[in-house]
Parts: sequence; C-alpha cells; structure tokens
Amino acid sequence: MFTINVGSNKYEFENEIRLSELPEANNKEFIVGRVNNRMRELSYKFNYDADVEFLRMDNPETVHIYEQSLRYLIAMAFKNIYPNYRIKFKYSISRSIFCYIVNDESPNIDEVLTNLRNEMEKLVKLDIPFKRITMTTKDAIAFYMENDYQDRIDIIEYRPESKVHFYVCNDYMNYMYGYMVPSTGYLSKYLFRPYEVGFLIQYPRAEKNGEIPKFKDALQYVKTLRKASIWADVVEASTIADLNRHVEKNSIVEFVHMCEANHNAMLTELGEKIKKDIHNIRLIAIAGPSSSGKTTFSNRLRIELMTRGLKPIKISLDNYYLNREDIVADEKGKVDLEHINTLDIALFNQNMLDLIAGKEVDIPIFDFTTKRRNGCSKLKVSEDNPIIIEGIHALNEKLSAMIPKKQIFKIYISPQLQMNLDDHNPISITNLRLLRRIVRDKKFRNSPASRTISMWNSVRRGEFKWIYPNQEYADYIFNSGLQYELCVMKKYALPTLQEIPYDSKYYVTANRLIKFLKYFVDIDDSFVPCNSLLREFIGGSCFVE
Repeated sequence: MFTINVGSNKYEFENEIRLSELPEANNKEFIVGRVNNRMRELSYKFNYDADVEFLRMDNPETVHIYEQSLRYLIAMAFKNIYPNYRIKFKYSISRSIFCYIVNDESPNIDEVLTNLRNEMEKLVKLDIPFKRITMTTKDAIAFYMENDYQDRIDIIEYRPESKVHFYVCNDYMNYMYGYMVPSTGYLSKYLFRPYEVGFLIQYPRAEKNGEIPKFKDALQYVKTLRKASIWADVVEASTIADLNRHVEKNSIVEFVHMCEANHNAMLTELGEKIKKDIHNIRLIAIAGPSSSGKTTFSNRLRIELMTRGLKPIKISLDNYYLNREDIVADEKGKVDLEHINTLDIALFNQNMLDLIAGKEVDIPIFDFTTKRRNGCSKLKVSEDNPIIIEGIHALNEKLSAMIPKKQIFKIYISPQLQMNLDDHNPISITNLRLLRRIVRDKKFRNSPASRTISMWNSVRRGEFKWIYPNQEYADYIFNSGLQYELCVMKKYALPTLQEIPYDSKYYVTANRLIKFLKYFVDIDDSFVPCNSLLREFIGGSCFVE
C-alpha cells in the first residue's frame, strides 16, 4: 500500500499506477506532472509514497516540453506530406520558432502552410500517443543512416551514454532530447505565419499564462539573427558537432580569436557610427537582458571611442534611484524595484540637459546600504565627452523624454548564437544566458545554482516588461554571443548544477541543463583573452569595476 497526495486529495493504492490514471490528470490542460519534485511524463509508472503536482502551461518547464513536442509534430507532418523536404528550426523573434526548408530555396510557403495546417489538424484530432523506446547507439546510428539524418549522426558521437531514446508516433520516430506530451491531441495551440523564406511558429508561453503572445515584428532584430546565422556558417560552427571539431582539429586558437575578432569588428563599426555623428550624439544608452555582458561591453566601447579622440564619461542609472520611502507601492502594497518609477526621471532629464548644455551638475550618489541618496559628485562635460549610461531602462523613451532623440544613440546588447544540436533542435539563448548567470553568481558571489534558478522567472518577467519592448528603438544591436563560450563555461556550470539534489524543485531545470552541456567538448580558459566579454562570467577580466 502506498499513498499519493495531489493537492488536498489523498489516494491509496496497492498496485503500480500511471500518473495519467489519477483523477486530476483527466484534463489536457495538464501535460506533465511533478512527482516528489521530479518532472515526470504522464505515462510514468510508480508504486511509492509521493506528492504529485500536475503542471499547466504557466510553468516554463512545461512550456519547454510543449514546444519540443510541437517541433516533433511539425517534423512528423512534413515527413507525411513532404517526405523529401529537409527542415530546420531556429529560435526567432516574438518568442517564436523559425522553420525553413533546407533543400528548396524558393518553396511556395503559402501552399506548404495550407497543407501543413491540414495535416497538423488531422494528427491532433487522431490523438496519437507518443511512445518512448530505447535502443543502442549502434542501432540508432543505423536508423539515422537509413533515413539520411547526417546531422544526428554528427552529434551522437558526443553523447556519453550507450543508449539512445526515441519517441514513436504511428510509424514516425524522432527524438527532441527531452520529455514529450502524452499524445498529439495535447498540441492544439499553435499559429503559423509566413516569414521570409520560411514560416514562424507561435506557441503558448508561460509568461502569458499559457496563451500565445500577440505577434510583434522586429525588423532590426531579424537582421541580427540573420547576421548571426551567416557568421555561424563562416566560422563553421552552426552545430555543436561542428564546434567540437574545432577543438579536435587543434584549430581552437584560430577559432576563439575569430569569434573575438567578430566582437572587435562590431565595436569598430559602432565607433565609426558614433564618431561620424558626434556633433549630435551626446548620450549613449545601453540596455539588454540579464547576463548579456553589458559591463564589459561598456568598458570596451569606451576604449573604442577613446581611440577616436573621444573621452566618454560613464554615469550609473543606479544613482538616480529614489529614496526607498519615496517609492510609491502598487495597488497590492508591494514595491517593484525594477519599475521605471523607482528612478528620479525628472532629475535625470534635467541633469542630462544641463550637462549637454555645458553646465556643471551635481550627480546624486545612491547608497544601497541605507537605500537613500548620500551626497553628490560634481560633473561637467565638453563636446568630446559623450555620456554612457547603462541599465534596464536605458532604452526606455520615458527615461529620456526631455532629451532630443538625435542626441541619444541607443544600443541593445544580447547574445544571439544561431546554433543547433541538430536540424530539429535549436539552442535556446535563454538557456545560454541562464548558464552565464549561474557561472557568474557562483564565481563572484559563491551563490549556488539553485538560488540563481530560483530567481530566473522573476528576472525574465522584468525583461519582458522593461527590456524587450524597447529593443526595436535601438540604433545598433550588438550580438554579445561567442560561438565557443559554452565549451568554456561547461566545467564551471556542471559542478554547481550537479549539487542540486533530486528532491529539489530546481532539479528539473538543472538536469535539463546538465543533459544539454554534456554534448560540448571542453576548451581551456587560457585561450580566452583577458578583455573578452566571456571573462565577465568566468573571471580573469582585465576590467576591474
């Protein structure tokens, strides 16, 4: 006899039971369960005492399972109606996935999508179960060879296990490196949108409580993604297998410095743009999501501008925080410290206008210990002193409403690696940033991965509210990703992730990241230059704040 607790309900059983057999599971809103804090598919069988929680689409890990299941279903539908097409997925704008046909440069996308929608609707209605099977690596390679899946053969050699998992749906077989929903009937929420040479796939998001976000085009950001994809091809590192071969071929020195040279080239381009219009540009605003490398970037940009005869001045937006007692709480009585209203916007605008006019200004100094302003510092700038500001609200037009637009040069910074495990499994940039933050927090704050993961959803909420809506206002988007960085961060991230116990609520995320990192071959730190943006996270930077 064993006991299962589901919320306030208590059940006792004598024989093994599946999660899907519990009464609460009879609802397609629940696509996965958590058993004693371990993520389990609804087909999971067990016969021990457990606390069970069924998860909806307002949970990021649940959305991850839904999204990879949806990619499986799309690949299956293509196999059914266009068996000769080879498709590839990449993460794209507006929280969507971009899909394109690799072996047809000019497909009739409207016709393809009409047929794809019909096939998808049919598969969803049939409610076909996904069945997990296991085979040896040798048998898996034979299957890949038979189906001409060279991309899978390339990556499988870096898989440390001797077994490979697959999911079978009717006579189709594929693997998305993670859990799946129980059946095709769970995958009814998605939208297709023709876009450039392919189409975008929108799907429910946790930050939207399981709803599909409204589509927002981002023309500038698309250009950045396109450049990143071209760059990955140039350095022959569009897949993890390609990246690993650089290490194995002893070309890692050249490869690392090619990636760093790409950052140098972008900085040079930025320096030229700013210098060319320096008679107008007085304020350089920098913003980006967490762990984008803003600190190192700001320092390197400052040096780049100095080589052009300019003498930039950095001003911290943190100094414009209001005294804690002056911050107005929301309707629930809570204080959101990320809200733009926590800043003294009027004072910031007046200070910037006075500095631009050549006046001497008292810049406030904020003391985070007392949570109050503690004095000020005198500052006066000349025409060759562009002012650099960096912070979560730096691109927000509310922050600089009084300053003429032509006097502000806005820079959005974010890593944008366009890299895949294989054709059907792109690498998530959100995971890359989370790993950067885990490594940095452990290195500089001795903070465990569990704490970083526990704060991540809150960090993401702030990004969606305050950063992403302003990215298209940028005059320049700096791609801070380095194609080789995960090979370096692996040895830093794994130990702290592996410290998270099985019964931790953060184990699910940690285990997913561990499984992802195992495919990367290590690169030694000694190859990373001291001024590299990566040093901001692994240590050893020549920039001391």
